[in-house]
Amino acid sequence: MGTSVGAALAWVLPGFVVVVAAGAASGEWMWRVTSYHVGPERFHVNTGVIFRKRLALRRERIRSVDLTADPVLRVLGVVTVRVGTGEHAGAEGTVTLWPLRRASADALRATLLAHAARQDDADAGDGSLARFDLRWIRFAPLSFLTPALGAAAAGGTLQVAEWFGLQVRVIDTVGSWFGLAPVLLVALALAVGLLLVGGVATVALWVESWWNHTLNRQADGTLQVRRGLLTTRSISLEESRLRGVELVEPLAARLAGGARVDAVATGLATSEEDKTDSRTLLPVAPKDVAERVAAGVLREPSNPPTAAQLTPHPPAARGRRLRWAFGTVLATEAVLVVLGLLLTPVLLHVAWISSLVLVPVAVLLALDAYRALGHTLTGGYLVARSGTVRRATVALQRRAVVGWTVRQSVLQRRAGLITVVATTAAGPGAYAVRDAAQQDGLALADAAVPGLLRPFLVGTDVDPARADDGLEVAPPR
Repeated sequence: MGTSVGAALAWVLPGFVVVVAAGAASGEWMWRVTSYHVGPERFHVNTGVIFRKRLALRRERIRSVDLTADPVLRVLGVVTVRVGTGEHAGAEGTVTLWPLRRASADALRATLLAHAARQDDADAGDGSLARFDLRWIRFAPLSFLTPALGAAAAGGTLQVAEWFGLQVRVIDTVGSWFGLAPVLLVALALAVGLLLVGGVATVALWVESWWNHTLNRQADGTLQVRRGLLTTRSISLEESRLRGVELVEPLAARLAGGARVDAVATGLATSEEDKTDSRTLLPVAPKDVAERVAAGVLREPSNPPTAAQLTPHPPAARGRRLRWAFGTVLATEAVLVVLGLLLTPVLLHVAWISSLVLVPVAVLLALDAYRALGHTLTGGYLVARSGTVRRATVALQRRAVVGWTVRQSVLQRRAGLITVVATTAAGPGAYAVRDAAQQDGLALADAAVPGLLRPFLVGTDVDPARADDGLEVAPPR
């Protein structure tokens, strides 16, 4: 049975009004019951009524102060302030103050991050490292979010039509557009249409998130990212917490010559829901722009470490990726074949037809993943690259490496390969050099942080910089 528009609105509007009123009352209540004080050594926050909560954060432990304002807060001239210590990703490591006047929030951030100023900032000064360019929008629809939003739009349309009893009419109307056209042509046209819808939605989301983006180096020793159209956001990162950068190239954007820049820093994320966005210093932009920004962030005079020439990995690593690719396709086709034998022969035809597409695609992706592999040491940085769907080149300060994890499966050992993982307090906590030659991987780890891995190596009387030293991990005693 269908539902009239008036009846639907009668259910929706009261709930909407209640939600808005509750939000306004919550904001007013929080403003009245929350107070803060910045002392010489600690930042004090008092909040709550029934359960009074008092927090005291040591100012030198504060890693980030982010300001966010949605459209309602912008109209009221207030913002939400999130103060993060970086010790925990969640409520224990984040203090949220809202609403605060914009001027008060800016003053609070300047005060809390005053300890970030470095001795050389007087000479380096502040300046702009990146500024929003309309031409970057062309990279927005080149995302896996595009087909996902297109599919979500189709599903949402059918769901809403079902609420009003119009689902059959919608399906019949769409079908009438194509008449007696072949099924394959209809499916292709619908796929293109959904991609167009998803592309428009992705562009809209990108514009909302990254409009008017700027990346500036402040005189107080911080990097500041400002962005947003309706909801504005200002993120500050202490340069003293920066441990490197990561140049990320999603597959579609890479084919179009794009890349983004993420920060590798300690204590950057302030909450679980915004970890990735908090790390991003530059959205997907032309690769030459991304490399220039990476060099500027690291204070490199010319090319960034991510542009260094990398040591390729042995052909055995290519064989591993080809086997993974064929194994993935085989598992997919096996499922279709089994279901076809049990349910309908149509799935058998789907299996052999899809294999004609999946096998070449899997081979191309495997070869591309192998070409992406590489590592090197340049200056004070460890550089490693891997990935195909998400190719990432990380430049990590060697002094930021606090440990090594050496991994070698049975098949890797037979192929003479090894994976060494640099452990660090920055970013996700670990960065891997995958499927390197055994001697190259161990020599890299030993040379990156001299003396850290050497007690666990066999052949410590030889030069670790040579690839033919025969270095091995010593067995446990």
